[in-house]
Amino acid sequence: MADDAPTALDLPMVDPLPPATQKYFDICTEKLGMVPNVLRAYAFDIDKLNTFTAMYNDLMLGDSKLSKLEREMIAVVVSSVNRCFYCLTAHGAAVRELSGDPKLGELMVMNYRVADLDPKTRAMLDFAVKLTEAPERILEDDRQALRDAGFDDRDIWDIASVAGFFNMTNRVAAASDMRPNDAYHAQSR
Repeated sequence: MADDAPTALDLPMVDPLPPATQKYFDICTEKLGMVPNVLRAYAFDIDKLNTFTAMYNDLMLGDSKLSKLEREMIAVVVSSVNRCFYCLTAHGAAVRELSGDPKLGELMVMNYRVADLDPKTRAMLDFAVKLTEAPERILEDDRQALRDAGFDDRDIWDIASVAGFFNMTNRVAAASDMRPNDAYHAQSR
């Protein structure tokens, strides 16, 4: 794999990128200082890239009572179970940034169970882990535990949707040997 290739697959980006895609990549560079490799990886097919970014932006940035930090924590905990190097690196950096706590970001990556979390957050992450490890074992008791912790049914939908999205992206990242941008490693430390 070339040092600057986002994956081990030979799927070159569309060249030139459509103007809307180029504008999106320019905004990423302006805001993040880079174009995340996951976007570069999907840019071999602009329709797939647009579908991926629409779903990601809706789940991670869209309307939800879950905070951005809570959604990033779900992403990291699911990715930890799946041992997804790309997502652990990229979303671990997001947890560090959003929380202002580098230690919390590392605990989410390594073992969220030893982090000093409130019961509501712990219930959310326990649910995301169970959904990742044994989705067939999710029962009404699991949903009720989330309600008892303070989540409503829309929140449960959002927790499940974020967990499901990252289970999918973790598998694509693993299959393609997707590599995180080097810049993520040093962010918010």
